[in-house]
Amino acid sequence: MNGQSDADEPFPLGSNSEKSILQHGFRITTRKLPILKAGPIDRMTAALGIAPPEMIFGDNVVSIEHVESGWKIEFNAFDALDLVDKTGNSMLQVAHSKEWQSTRERKHEGITEVVKPFDWSYSTNYRGTERSTSKVLEPSNTSIPLELLKRPDPIIFFDEVMLYEDEMADNGITLLSCKLRVMPARLLLLCRFFMRLDGVMLRIRDTRVYVELQTGEVIREYTAREDKYEVVRQKLAMQGRDAPAQLRDPNNIVDLLPVVDKSSERVQLK
Repeated sequence: MNGQSDADEPFPLGSNSEKSILQHGFRITTRKLPILKAGPIDRMTAALGIAPPEMIFGDNVVSIEHVESGWKIEFNAFDALDLVDKTGNSMLQVAHSKEWQSTRERKHEGITEVVKPFDWSYSTNYRGTERSTSKVLEPSNTSIPLELLKRPDPIIFFDEVMLYEDEMADNGITLLSCKLRVMPARLLLLCRFFMRLDGVMLRIRDTRVYVELQTGEVIREYTAREDKYEVVRQKLAMQGRDAPAQLRDPNNIVDLLPVVDKSSERVQLK
């Protein structure tokens, strides 16, 4: 016995938690583990300065690395949450936020510690964590070649990785997840932030990383969309679609939300 509780122990990195493939000099890796235990959550809370989401997958990672150049981009929960507004200036000012805050109050020996204001929707414009000693992504007008992605190429590697999720005191949902597919000649990673605050707002922020594996071209596109909940609900009703069911899946509504921010970057690694 070392006096340390199981709640403080990190999950061991078993052989089933990490998957990796090497294709044309690019190493693509995903790691999926259960939600963090109490000890790691407390350490993350102290480091971030905000209360974490209900479900935080702090050990999960998706990464794309060009071995020869050392360039790498990875997606993880901590870096995404570190971009959440911690001032409270971007907090959605609705009654639901008070309900949420009450669920996050910490009680120690009868004393209630009130959580300081911050963006309780955990909205983030996280576009991945880039690591490089030389070449980096730079602003570009180059778009991801959608026609190449529409080809019926075989998928040799696929994974979905959850980074965090919160049900906003049963008033909706906010989550960040990654989806990755690798074909013989190219790959596409989608990191999507989705927030639905019932009766208030819908928000989707997508980061796509496209890699042409043989040429070493990397394109990153960021698109932010959002609209009022009622506006989207009415659009769905006019189309004869079941709004409550449709609003649960961002794929059903992404084309109904207007774009509020968009950018593209590119780097040539070969």
